[in-house]
Amino acid sequence: MAIGERRKMIIDTDPGIDDAMAIFVALKSPEVDVIGLTTIYGNVYTTLATRNALHLLEVADRTDIPVAEGTHTTITNGTKLRIADFVHGTDGLGNQNFPPPKGKAIEKSAPEYLAEQAKLHPGEISVVALGPLTNIALAIQLDPEFSKNVGQIVLLGGAFAVNGNVNPAAEANIFGDPEAADIVFTSGADIIAIGINVTHQVVMTAADRDRLASSNGKLAQYLCRILEVYYAYHLEAYNIRGVYLHDPTALLAAFLPSLFTYTEGVVRVQTKGITRGLTLLYNKQKRFAEVTEWSDKASVKVAVTVDAPSVLKLVMERLMDS
Repeated sequence: MAIGERRKMIIDTDPGIDDAMAIFVALKSPEVDVIGLTTIYGNVYTTLATRNALHLLEVADRTDIPVAEGTHTTITNGTKLRIADFVHGTDGLGNQNFPPPKGKAIEKSAPEYLAEQAKLHPGEISVVALGPLTNIALAIQLDPEFSKNVGQIVLLGGAFAVNGNVNPAAEANIFGDPEAADIVFTSGADIIAIGINVTHQVVMTAADRDRLASSNGKLAQYLCRILEVYYAYHLEAYNIRGVYLHDPTALLAAFLPSLFTYTEGVVRVQTKGITRGLTLLYNKQKRFAEVTEWSDKASVKVAVTVDAPSVLKLVMERLMDS
């Protein structure tokens, strides 16, 4: 990439309140050029994720950005999806009942769009995956070159050495499709994983929200409307007066990686039993004599620490300046 060139970005998303925040931050970040959104189930079902993605682009006056609708089932064709509407509201956006968007998704499916764009711009695209990893895994299956063509995959997922948020073993995005996650982690693509071990350190307090509300930022004002439900959930579930900034934190890793420190190793995902969805990092401190399920697998980067004050400051500044 040339100096001063903006990094092309595709955001794979299940909007979602913190997804909305991440998308808005990306659109207000001079470092990146958001070339498309792809949608996935997670916080809401895929159909509603597409509607919400189109709606958010309208709110941000960026209807020039295409939305490609993703899969409605897991990679093993599972239809019993876990949807976190109790966190984000039944509409995924804080129960505001916004009017339907005017725009429509493009003809291509999300996996087709991802594979096509990576092929058109080899090495140049950062895919930021904010939901379950089904679309990414399908793109890998669709095009064997995708892992090489894609510049980087920054994913929000996993709970490395901490408890999960769906159950003690699993984080929500990985739990949403553990088989897909394992395909992505072992694909050989350049991957950064931002787990809840890191995102739980980045909290937007009630006072921060008041600062957003008092700013003139159009997108800040919009977010303050939808954040109510999210704050209520965090108070009940975690007993904190604030919200975790999962998606915006992961998004920033795509273009400000120095805000984090990382460890490297092979990550595998448990797909069975009570620890289904568990992400396990092999730290490579020991050489095993036996061939294992970790042998000869590509390494990925996993975030260990985050400069939380800087992340919060950046998110606040970019939203207030909207």
